[in-house]
Amino acid sequence: MMKIRIFVASLMLVMVGAGCAGAPKINKTKLPDAVKAQEIKDMKFGMFICWSYSTFYGKEWTPTKGKDASYFKATGCDTDQWCKTAKAAGMNYILFLTKHHDGFCLWDTATTEKKVTNSPLGIDVLAKLRKSCDKYGLKLALYFSEGDWNWPQAVDGKHRMGGVNPEMKKAQLKELLTNYGPIEFWWMDHATGTGGLSHADTVKWMHKFQPNTFVGFNHGTPAGRICLREMGRPGKLNDPKASVYNKKAEASHKGYKVAEFTYPILPKHRGGAMWFYSLPKHDNLCKKPEQLYNDYLGAVKCENVFSLNIGPNYAGKIRDIDVKTLTKVGEMIKAGNAAKKKPAPTEKK
Repeated sequence: MMKIRIFVASLMLVMVGAGCAGAPKINKTKLPDAVKAQEIKDMKFGMFICWSYSTFYGKEWTPTKGKDASYFKATGCDTDQWCKTAKAAGMNYILFLTKHHDGFCLWDTATTEKKVTNSPLGIDVLAKLRKSCDKYGLKLALYFSEGDWNWPQAVDGKHRMGGVNPEMKKAQLKELLTNYGPIEFWWMDHATGTGGLSHADTVKWMHKFQPNTFVGFNHGTPAGRICLREMGRPGKLNDPKASVYNKKAEASHKGYKVAEFTYPILPKHRGGAMWFYSLPKHDNLCKKPEQLYNDYLGAVKCENVFSLNIGPNYAGKIRDIDVKTLTKVGEMIKAGNAAKKKPAPTEKK
């Protein structure tokens, strides 16, 4: 009996270390920047999924004190629905939040007990999403908060005070870069600081595992190959008018090869979150499909990547109003593409 227990325990450790079995292989040979940049530009439009503690807190930032994994009270996780909705919207990738400032990890990390596999949901959400992305032909990008309010020197819930723990930051990034297949680009959130590892050193570390992944920072010292425009708009690369928080970086940093912009599908409102699922009273609030389609056209024209933010609800599903809106956007994209392909009428002789 003891031998059986040891075997089972060893098997579980192997399964955790293997990450997402069956994920696409990672290309360790570096491509020319122009080639990889074009691949990312061709992605055009994607879904930015924010789902974490803040979904249940009802506000954008969730102080971490007194909250363990059980605070994440999701009753389900329908990653197939996310990807099916993205596909219907004409999207080509998912940008997924792996860890917000509160430090709760949406993958089965070995670095902390504050992780989704210890929550009532009990599953590795990122691994499940990887499989759904592959099933629906979508690429995968990841969001990661550099700072963490659980780390030494952190001030819980405070801007720029995310603590210092460079080794844990490196360990978490290594897990994400080695266990879940190729990651097209990274949306690094600098709101709570660097975590003790500079942006240049962060990029260098990440490229050890995936030399072709593009890394970007929403503000702070510019580094990496993708310019992030949080709450931004379409605009040619190095156009500071298209950025809100990265104006100086976009005007001066010479390393950028492509620009991304993002904003929530939820319009501005009083009370509750916007990047995450807000509150049930906001379930009928949503931006108009015409606005989203116009920004999609702007992204295509300027060779940008447009990440539209969506917040799954308590049951791990995208809201009905979001599905309806995104389906309409997808229909508009298809109609626009069909009109371009339609041959011009010929004159009768």
